[in-house]
This record gives sequence, C-alpha cells and structure tokens, in this order.
Amino acid sequence: MTEPRTARTYNQNHAPRPYTPGRRRVSIYVSWSYPAEAGRDPAGLDNRFSTMTEVRRVSWPAYEKPRWSDPFQFQQGIAGALELFFRSWVPFQTCVQEATGHAVPVYQRVDQAGFRTVLDERVLADTDTLFVFGLDHTTTGQEAGQAEIEALRHFLSREDACLVLGPHHDVGASDDLAVRDIEYHHHGDLLVPRQQRFAGYVRGLMRGLGVPVENRYGLRPAVRDGDQLAPLSVARDLDPRGWLDGVSHFTSHQHLPHYAVTTDEPGVVHVLARQPVDTTRPHPFTEAGATEFDMFLWMPPAGDRAGDVLLADSTIFSSLFGGDESPRNFWRNLVST
Repeated sequence: MTEPRTARTYNQNHAPRPYTPGRRRVSIYVSWSYPAEAGRDPAGLDNRFSTMTEVRRVSWPAYEKPRWSDPFQFQQGIAGALELFFRSWVPFQTCVQEATGHAVPVYQRVDQAGFRTVLDERVLADTDTLFVFGLDHTTTGQEAGQAEIEALRHFLSREDACLVLGPHHDVGASDDLAVRDIEYHHHGDLLVPRQQRFAGYVRGLMRGLGVPVENRYGLRPAVRDGDQLAPLSVARDLDPRGWLDGVSHFTSHQHLPHYAVTTDEPGVVHVLARQPVDTTRPHPFTEAGATEFDMFLWMPPAGDRAGDVLLADSTIFSSLFGGDESPRNFWRNLVST
C-alpha cells in the first residue's frame, strides 16, 4: 500500500460533497456495531471475528512484521482484525476517488467511539451510489428501522441512484452440528467458526425494500490450474449497463455467500454473474446438484423505484484477498455507469 498523499484524520463529521454532473458520489456504510464486535469474548467459539493473534497464527508468517505483531503498533485483539478491513478498503476508495474526483466516506452503524449513524439524509443527501457492507454478526442485533427503509425508498426514487447491498456469508445455519462441520471443512478457513451468521441488518433492509434475495452459506469457489480462480459465468445479455465489461473474475475468498433468489416472478432479479463452486469438497449446496452460486445480481428499476439495486459481497471490494485488473474494472464500472 502506498503512503497517502495527505495526513489521516479521525473524529470529525463528514463534509458534504457537491453534486458534479457525470461524477458519482460514492459512500460506504458498514452495518456493524464496532464495540459489539470488538467486545466479544475471544473464549466464545461462534459468531465472532478472529483476534489479530489468531490471524497471525493461522496466516504465519504474513503478519509477523512489527507493524502487525507489535502490540505497541497494532491491536492484537478482535479490534485489530476489524482494522484490517478498513485498511483493505483503501485501494477501493482510492480507485473510486480517481474515477469520480470525490472522496469515499466510510460510515459505521456504531463506530469505535460509540457514535451511532443510522441511514438517513445525513448519509444519503450527497450520495449517488451507496454500498452497504453487511458485516454485522446477527447475534449483535443490528436491525433496520422503518425510518431507514423509508429513507432508502426515497433515495431510490432518484433515477441516478444505485444501492449496492453486500450481505456477507451465513455459515452454520443448520441446528445439526454434523452439517455445520461439513460446511466448515468445505470452506477450509481455520479462522471461520462452525457458525458465523452475518447481515441481520441488510436482511432487514431487503425485507423492507422488497428485495427477494437471501444470503446463504459460505461457499468455496472453484480454482483452475492450481490456484487460479475459476472464471465467472456471466450473463452479458442481461447486463446492458456494462457493469461486467472487462470482468472475468472477482477476488479469491474461501467462503462466499450464495445470493438465492426467492421469487419465481420473471424479470424482478437478474443474476448477472455466477461463480463455479469447489465440488471436490462436500457441502449440502453441491450435494443438491448445484455447480455454481449466484454472486452478482441486479434489480432493474420498477414501479416507484427509479434507481438500481445490486447485490455484491463486500469481499469483492477488499484487498485482503488479492485482486488484479478484473475486479478493479468492476469497481470502476460500478461507479461510472
């Protein structure tokens, strides 16, 4: 990561960005309560993020430089692992700022200092494309309020509005412990517990906005030629906006959500990209005959909703899991179309 050109700041309110024709204003909203996530007891097995010490142990020696391993320089508890997310979004923010000329603010539902920010006009008034990263563990009880749903409806009444929902994975939903163990060995990530259920907040938004999609499982993508991510199956005839132009794959991640469409009504949701799943590792999803999972979806404008609704997991916008020009093309397409 290159050194930023300006000094980092903290503990101030957002300065609204002026409307600029042809240049989208992009915002990120992280649905977690930082204190609720960072304050989890590391002795708990399920439904929590890893501590930084656990990340170091599993990823050794990737994080053994002092800037990661020295407790005087970087937090070693769960908070340290949360800060990795913020660092990993910087390349996406930089790419978007270069494309649009506007800085990309990152809001948290509840931040490190306990300040609560709900989705309202303070966030939406100077936003054209809003990313909602559904990274709240359901056990923390983050729920979308009716006023927030109405604010998003109003936001989506604008023809230029775009809402990108990213509910993260739902691992271990079954009460059967044997099934949870099968899911765990399918994705194979030692840092993910047998049960890790995310995105209660985004699920509430989807119910309120009438988005007939559910985030299910944490599926391991297939690879080719040793370690190359298998290319996406892209429905380019359903992508008139060109969101997937120049895109053959996203970023590699061991446990990605399947965005299951829950309506049979045609034309409501278009599945634009599917990811081949690793069928060499047993999982209830593949045992039912599936070979691909839905990864990028589009709800075209309909009725009173003039804006677009997209679904794409937050890992696509993170540098933690590698990445090359293909996901960067996707980033640029989303904020330029």
